[in-house]
Amino acid sequence: MQKLIAAAVLGACLVVTPASAGTPPRAEAAAGWLARQMADGERLETEFGGVKYPDQGLTIDAVFAFAAARTADGNAARAIAWLARPEIAGAYLGTDGESYAGAHAKLAVAARVEGENPRAFGGVDLIAGLRALQAPSGRFSDRSAFGDFSNAFTQSYALFALGRDARGAAYLAGSQCPDGGFPVTFEASPCVSDVDATAIAVQALRAQGRPTSRAVTWLGSRQQADGGFPGAQGGSNANSTGLAAQVVKGSARVRARDYLKSLQVRTGPDAGAIAFDASSFTPANAPRATAQAVLGLTGANLATLR
Repeated sequence: MQKLIAAAVLGACLVVTPASAGTPPRAEAAAGWLARQMADGERLETEFGGVKYPDQGLTIDAVFAFAAARTADGNAARAIAWLARPEIAGAYLGTDGESYAGAHAKLAVAARVEGENPRAFGGVDLIAGLRALQAPSGRFSDRSAFGDFSNAFTQSYALFALGRDARGAAYLAGSQCPDGGFPVTFEASPCVSDVDATAIAVQALRAQGRPTSRAVTWLGSRQQADGGFPGAQGGSNANSTGLAAQVVKGSARVRARDYLKSLQVRTGPDAGAIAFDASSFTPANAPRATAQAVLGLTGANLATLR
C-alpha cells in the first residue's frame, strides 16, 4: 500500500481533488490520507489473521468522509462503483435467504450521498429491501440464520435512508434510556446509554422532527477533561468524539474538535491520519478513526450529507 510523504498530504496529491474553500485544512488532510489507503483507489480493506479482506462498511465510511471534506471525488466515485458490483453488494447485503438491515440502510445512504438512485443501485432496490425488513413495531431487523445484529445504528441509518418514517422514528425514540441517552442494543435490561449510539440517534431523530434535548444533555455530560468522548470501553477516542462532535454545540463542539486535532499525525508518511486515541498511532484502526473524525471536524450531518 503506497503512502506519500508528509508534504504531499498537505499539498497537492494526484488522487485527491481540491477541497472547497470552506473545508477545514485538518479535515482535508485527513481525507487525503484516507484516500491514499484505498486499494486500487476504490476500497478499504481490513486485515484478519494476516489476510486482507475488502471492507464494504469501512469503504462507505470513507465515502462519507470524502463528501464531508468535499475532496477525493475520484476515489468516492470509484468506491461507489465498486460497491455497486453485484458480488460486492451481495456479500454485504446478504444472499441465499440472508438479508441485513444495517447494510441495506448504510449502502442506501452512500448511494444518495454520491448522487445515485438507491432504488436502482447495481440492479438492487435498496429501499424496498430495507422496507421488507421492518417489523410492525417499526424496528428494522436482520433476516439471518446467524442471528439478528440490528441495533441503534441500523435504526438510525434506516431513517437516514428513508427520509421520513414515523414507525421507525417512534421505535428509535422509544428505546431512550431513563438517563436520556440511547443504548446500542435494543430491548436489553438494564438500558445502558452509549455515546456513539446516542450521537447517531440524535442525528436521526432530529431529521424526523423529534425532540432530542435530553439526549444532547446526557451526551454533553460524557465529555472528558481532554475534550474527547468515551466509547463503551472507557477513555476518549476519535470514533466516539467524531460522532459526538456532529451533535454537540458551542464550547463542547470546539473542545471535541480540538481533541480530534490533537490526535492528527503531523509529520512522516502518515501525516494527516487521525489516531484512535492518544496512546499511539495504530495503522489497523486509523482508517475508521480518521473517517469518523472527518465528519466531526466538518460538522457534517448524515441525514443531509451530499
